[in-house]
Amino acid sequence: MQRCHYATIETYCQGVEMVFMTRTCLVFLVLSVASTAIAGAPKEDDYYRILKYDLPKGEALEVGAMEMLPGGKLALSTRRGEIWIADNPLAADPKESKFSRFAHGLHEVLGLAYKDGWLYATQRGEITKIKDKNGDGKADVFETFADGWEISGDYHEYAFGSRFDKDGNLWVVLCLTGSFTSDVKFRGWCLRVSPEGKVVPTCSGIRSPGGIGANAAGDMFYTDNQGPWNGVCVLKHLEPGKFMGHPGGNHWYKFAQNLGPRPPDPKSGSRMIEEAKRIPELYPTSVWFPYPKMGQSASGIAFDSTGKFGPFKDQLFVGDQAHSTLMRVFLEKVNGRYQGVCFPFRQGFSSGNLALTMAPDGSLLVGGTNRGWGSRGNKPFALERLVWTGQVPFEVHEMRAKRDGFELTFLHPVDPNATGDAASYQMQTYTYIYRSDYGSPEVDQTEPKITKAVVSADKKSVRLYVSKLQEGHVHELTMNGVRSAQGLPLLHKEAYYTLNYIPKKQ
Repeated sequence: MQRCHYATIETYCQGVEMVFMTRTCLVFLVLSVASTAIAGAPKEDDYYRILKYDLPKGEALEVGAMEMLPGGKLALSTRRGEIWIADNPLAADPKESKFSRFAHGLHEVLGLAYKDGWLYATQRGEITKIKDKNGDGKADVFETFADGWEISGDYHEYAFGSRFDKDGNLWVVLCLTGSFTSDVKFRGWCLRVSPEGKVVPTCSGIRSPGGIGANAAGDMFYTDNQGPWNGVCVLKHLEPGKFMGHPGGNHWYKFAQNLGPRPPDPKSGSRMIEEAKRIPELYPTSVWFPYPKMGQSASGIAFDSTGKFGPFKDQLFVGDQAHSTLMRVFLEKVNGRYQGVCFPFRQGFSSGNLALTMAPDGSLLVGGTNRGWGSRGNKPFALERLVWTGQVPFEVHEMRAKRDGFELTFLHPVDPNATGDAASYQMQTYTYIYRSDYGSPEVDQTEPKITKAVVSADKKSVRLYVSKLQEGHVHELTMNGVRSAQGLPLLHKEAYYTLNYIPKKQ
């Protein structure tokens, strides 16, 4: 609910005769709430609230991964090599949760998965099966499940692990040595681990991942960070056999006979969409996160499988460590490949967001750390929970590419006059240099005109006709003039669509 102006109500009531006071104040209260809801600027906190946990004093819980366990418990791993168990983690008041240490002495655990009484922990050098055999709440069995890659000791050599996929596999994405080179086996690769523990080389071309997770269809994605061959931070689809873009680890194809020969190296200074036409194995980035508009260090991935996290079921949520934010991503397939749009979603977290987990009650658990990088959230580490208030924001729900523009759907009916006015929108496009140097500015800018905006009969969508779409460009859309039927502006007015391919059909 919107906050009421009680002081205003009281002042008004004092000037009304007593016999009419109760009725008049009630009417004024209702009108005040309605007026505030219509005219007041919407805030993220009106729709999604951040709840903060009290973590054990004297401990550094730099959360690297999380996994829900039977009995409603939560397992948390840390960058410092520990695993903790939280009892009652979904209590209405997070301060009621209790934490106990389950295991320690591990090496920077950035992946957790649970199956058949075992926790599977992705460490830098292996995936370890861990179990509490005697039931005392402490791990007492540790078994190597898979270790088909190597480490050199460089602190950048992160290993992010997934939960089990639909076929029972675990996926691991491995950071390059120093995030620039691949000095030991399979650094810069994605590996799959079968239910039997067999390591299968899956994708090459990874630089510095920040998280990994599946979408609702069960396809696996990871985030990669700005640097050589990555103009900005990105979300990429890990399609088996494909090259993600950084050639630094491609000399390990000699140990990946299942993938065939090494693909050609990309040409530095080109554009990714052009190199993808030349290199069949190169899968263009699904979503670029414009830098620094949408963040500076993309991290964990989650999606709402519950339908209880508001109106965004099956859409992806992606963290940003540097900005302490969450982004929302809508994906579609065009020409058989994923591309899509990112929207701002929620800011104001206490530390650098790293790990995300959707809980069974439809709340989103967010774990963070700022060690080594710094973050807008000034706490060294944090565990927080994002809960939906039940109020539906006025937002763009989906943005789909069309042959001659885009179609936007909304969460509330729109004002057809404002939303149907082409002047309510501004668009610019740009892309990034695909190069061996660090990062890229926005280049090849264009300013296509939105020639027409046609609102649907149900007032829940608008068709934007655009003068000239640009293949391989981010299409940045600003919607300052869009209004709901109640006169509200959009909670977030910006959208960034990565248009690798223009649909052939309407």
